[in-house]
Amino acid sequence: MFEEASEVFDNMFKSSFPLTFIVFIPAVLILVSPLPAEASHEFTVYRMQQYDLQGQPYGTRNAILNTEARTVEAEVLSRRCVIMRLADFSYDKYQKALRQSAGAVVIILPRNMSAMPQDIVQFMELEPEMLATETIVPVYFAMEDDELLSIYTQTLTSSSSQGSLSAAEVLLHTATANGFQMVTSGAQSKAVSDWAITSLEGRLAGVGGEDLPTIVVVAHYDSFGVAPWLSYGADSNGSGVSMLLELARLFSKLYTYKRTHAAYNLLFFLSGGGKFNYQGTKRWLEDNLDHTDSSLLQDNVAFVLCLDTLGNGDSLHLHVSKPPKEGTPQYSLLKELEAVVASQYPEVKFSMVHKKINLADDMLAWEHERFGIRRLPAFTLSHLPSHRLAQRSSIMDVRPHVDVKKLSRNTKLVAEALARVVYNLTEKAAPGDLQIFTEQMQVQDEQLSAVVDWLTAQPRAAQLVDKDSTVVSTLEYHLGRYLKDVKRHYVKADKRDPEFVFYDQLKQTMNAYRVKPAIFDLLLAVCIAAYLGMVYLAIQNFGVLYSVVRRITQPKAKAH
Repeated sequence: MFEEASEVFDNMFKSSFPLTFIVFIPAVLILVSPLPAEASHEFTVYRMQQYDLQGQPYGTRNAILNTEARTVEAEVLSRRCVIMRLADFSYDKYQKALRQSAGAVVIILPRNMSAMPQDIVQFMELEPEMLATETIVPVYFAMEDDELLSIYTQTLTSSSSQGSLSAAEVLLHTATANGFQMVTSGAQSKAVSDWAITSLEGRLAGVGGEDLPTIVVVAHYDSFGVAPWLSYGADSNGSGVSMLLELARLFSKLYTYKRTHAAYNLLFFLSGGGKFNYQGTKRWLEDNLDHTDSSLLQDNVAFVLCLDTLGNGDSLHLHVSKPPKEGTPQYSLLKELEAVVASQYPEVKFSMVHKKINLADDMLAWEHERFGIRRLPAFTLSHLPSHRLAQRSSIMDVRPHVDVKKLSRNTKLVAEALARVVYNLTEKAAPGDLQIFTEQMQVQDEQLSAVVDWLTAQPRAAQLVDKDSTVVSTLEYHLGRYLKDVKRHYVKADKRDPEFVFYDQLKQTMNAYRVKPAIFDLLLAVCIAAYLGMVYLAIQNFGVLYSVVRRITQPKAKAH
């Protein structure tokens, strides 16, 4: 069969060379042409923060992406989408992409964060630096899957091989290699107008008079990280919210009975916008101190206790702007905390950390400073010794970072200290190891764990939690179970001089299309033009060509 086909092509070539040339060459081009592009891989990407605070822009300012993929190993990154894995990420590589005016940066995060502790710690420390200044380059994060990992591996091979090849080899490799075009489906980001940050308050009224002292317990519920849709805030501040709700439950039981109804008002406040300079707390203070005649904050405030990052560690730090004076309620709380730690939890290292409020800073260090500015005695309790630690503002702050046993221990410690202040147990000569919250009144680990699980099941960045969010309604429901007069407080940015501005397009769908590079189209066009030119010359000079071919292919006469 093959011999017959060979004879047919041989006769065709001998008898009609131009026809053979015109038909055979396109057939070869079709056979050697690349396969059609594979179907695109579609995956979800999460954009870096974009917001304005006090008129200062932060984060990435662009959202549109339509460019070819490269890894940071490539020599030229200009107008390319630079793909990096977390394991290979460094601030120098990130800055290299920005300096070369990359078209975008996509950082691939591992599916199992806990399996890469060193990379997580390194990235947590770099997040604040990435957000410190604005950039026009779109920066996205994506969760690793098999197809995305395959795209990265192929792109890495293509990018790495170019550095060790000659110019001709690079040109050939570029023309024949497959690439990936990264395209986002969303539009350019724009400012969100009339966004409302919601805060919640509830109270337990004391008994025994009108001018009773008030203890305020505060925790901010929103989370923060380099990407809003990946900010779950387990320890900061899911642990603080969980502790506040448990304290509300415990003291609501005590305030139910006449015998244990104390002569202190307890005011509980869940603030929104905590990660944006405590905007919810600021407006709440303005509403209570400047715009109303009757408020518990205007009367006799004993102290304000802010709860922040309390779900881990064996240390507790009481952060203060001004050391409490002896004889004041805040000094009593300090001493009661020391007494409870010494007698009941000797494994815990407790200390007071003094830091003055620096009004020149763009961001306040801790939430109690908002109250300190308004001359209300306040402090923040945290297992972190400094406000600068990266755990407070990281997308890596996920559920495994909260140890429920240590959160439960810290909750009981705080509850015991508060109870000793409320019931004045020290002056009544009660022993330091006296435990109030035992048996039916004990701290419920299951409750704490359930609240932390629920809070970390969804991102709680301030840009994502509006007034109709299930996060707000569920927190309001839980406060309503234990407290009276539960109400909402809203804060919106001033339209003329906004203190904060949020932007949309924080979560998009990205498609990775398998494509040939643009130089391949150029080389293909050159080949087609050359082929058509040869066909044209062959037709125009058919007589000459035919005689030459005839002379070559004509069999020689046999000699007799």
